[in-house]
Formats: sequence, structure tokens, C-alpha cells
Amino acid sequence: MATRMRGRVRRILAAVTMTTALAATGCGLGGDGAAAVTYEDAKASGTIKVGFANEAPWAFLDQHGELTGYAPTVARAVLKRLGIDEIEGVVTDFDGLIDGVRAQNYAFVAAGMFINPRRCESSAFAIPDYQVGSAFLVPKGNPRNITRFEDITREQVRIATLGGAVENGYATESGVPDTLIEPMAKQDDILRAVTGGDVYGAAMLDVTASWLVRNNPDANLEVTESFQYGDRPDVGTFNFRIGDDQFREDFNRELRALHESGEWLRLVEPFGLTAANEPDPALSTEQYCAA
Repeated sequence: MATRMRGRVRRILAAVTMTTALAATGCGLGGDGAAAVTYEDAKASGTIKVGFANEAPWAFLDQHGELTGYAPTVARAVLKRLGIDEIEGVVTDFDGLIDGVRAQNYAFVAAGMFINPRRCESSAFAIPDYQVGSAFLVPKGNPRNITRFEDITREQVRIATLGGAVENGYATESGVPDTLIEPMAKQDDILRAVTGGDVYGAAMLDVTASWLVRNNPDANLEVTESFQYGDRPDVGTFNFRIGDDQFREDFNRELRALHESGEWLRLVEPFGLTAANEPDPALSTEQYCAA
């Protein structure tokens, strides 16, 4: 049974990887077309390029090779209000997204990226757009009882993370040895490793882990109870180049309007976000950049 399941997951992930490769090389999204990488050009052409990491449910390619997910869906709604009707996606490893926007490979990042001081040094974030907790993706029954980062050290199990994601820092701050953390470039690598038993589980966002369990019902996995690392929730949003102030201000204005009207919730519910993921309006980007 385990061998058949691993074979099925490999076939599914191979298809996803092929679709991603096509998008990256121009046979679909993210090619060398006319989509703009600056706000001014996008307003003139009506088309803009965005960077994403192919991580469901945040921003990913569906079975038809179309860019979807929380971030592209919200971005489309905001951009339409700014007179930009189409977006093209450029797929990039998560830890290379900021370098890509700085290099003008795309106009901004639509991938559900957390705001933190290190990222604020080299990029500019929109207003907080959502808040989430952390969780572990583990074998059904969670036989090693991994529910917090400290449990990894106690049980001496190896845990996967997404390269460049905040969970790597959380593990280090919790005293987890580097030998027990396996950063991986892509979400499909993580799912393959956990399902195949190469690692015990994975540390990730609670929304991400729930999405993977819901969309892989035969993988025999479950999600631990969500928890908050630190004294306030993690918040994520869209990421811009430093100096693109007018673009970010206009984007913020329309993004705030989506939240105030209730439209934001309608847009994100298909991707597993709920009213509980609405960020506290008292928390600002500046506060998270200074923390």
C-alpha cells in the first residue's frame, strides 16, 4: 500500500513539476511576452508580471497551468481597480523571490510572504493582508507527538521546511539542531519527503498544511493544532521594490478597500482562509519591520 501511495504521489508531483517548468520557460505563464515589470508600463499596457513560488494555496499553477491561489486572486482584484486587467506569473524558488523583484524580473511578489525586519531591509511590503499560525504536517496519529519546535529536539526526528520561510528561524531560535531541519526548495519536495518517510513531518503555515491534507486524502497525513510563535501572529502580504512608493500606495489603498467592503473574505475563502485570518488593523507594516 505504501509503495503504491508513493508511486501515486510521484506521478502527481511530476505533473506539477512539468507544468511549473513550462511556466518558467515561457510555454505559458512567465514567458518573454509584453507583460510589464514596472507600474508605469503596466498602467499603459494593462498587463503586469508577478513573482510567485508555486506554493498552494498561496500562489500556484492549477491543473490547467493557470496561475491561481490567494495572492493572485487578491492581486487581480486590486489591479483591476488600478486599470491593470491581466497578470502573468514568473515562478521562482521562495527564497529567491525578493532578489527577483529587485532584479526587475517582475513588478512585485504575489506569494503570501511574511513581513519581517530582514526582508524589510531589501524590499517594501504592502499593508498586512492576512494573519496565520504555524502547524506541523505529520503522519496520521502523530506517533512522535510533534506539536512544537522543541519536540523535534526531544524526539530527534527530521522535519522539512520551505527554504527561506520563517519556520527555519523559528526552529533555530527554539534550539533545534541544524541536522534535524531539512529546508527544501519547493512544496512538492516537502510533500514527497513526508509521504515517502524521508522526514518525519514538516513545519509550515497552518493554512498550507490543512490545504495539503485536504487535497491529498490518501496520503495518510494530518495537521497538528495551530499555534502562534512569539507574542503576536505572523502577517503576510505583497512585496514591492524599494522606491516603488506610488505603486505600493495605490495598491494599499485598493487592498484596504477590499477588506473594508468584505470582498476580501469572499475572494480568499476558496483557498482555506477565513475571517480568523483577517489581520488586526492595529498592526502595521512598520511595526513588523521594526520588530
